[in-house]
Amino acid sequence: MNPRKIVYWGSTSLVALSLLMALTYLSGSEQVVSGFAKAGYPQHLRIVLGIVKPIAAIVLLIPGFALLKEWAYAGVTFAWVMAFISAYLSGEGAATLILPPALLVLLAISYVTRPPSRRLKQVVA
Repeated sequence: MNPRKIVYWGSTSLVALSLLMALTYLSGSEQVVSGFAKAGYPQHLRIVLGIVKPIAAIVLLIPGFALLKEWAYAGVTFAWVMAFISAYLSGEGAATLILPPALLVLLAISYVTRPPSRRLKQVVA
């Protein structure tokens, strides 16, 4: 396996694993509910993110669906940028502030190193 493939699968696997952790949003545990409330988010956003983040993880891992992968990369980028802004504005600690940018770096590495079979075909006019 070449180094580019190792970097792609390593970064993509870590991104997917972190996205799958959003399944805990659906648990309704006190910690999750209070975390969303502290950030000022409505509880229905917790449900939506608990569903779409794991779906994005699956889309990033399975072959094919190049257009859907582009949407997954874009949606996850948006979610993690907003998570960073929210953590910053709500005065979270350094550990919470570092996680979204670190995940964004992994997401960017995954995006840049993905093989041609996982990219949109370029249309030449």
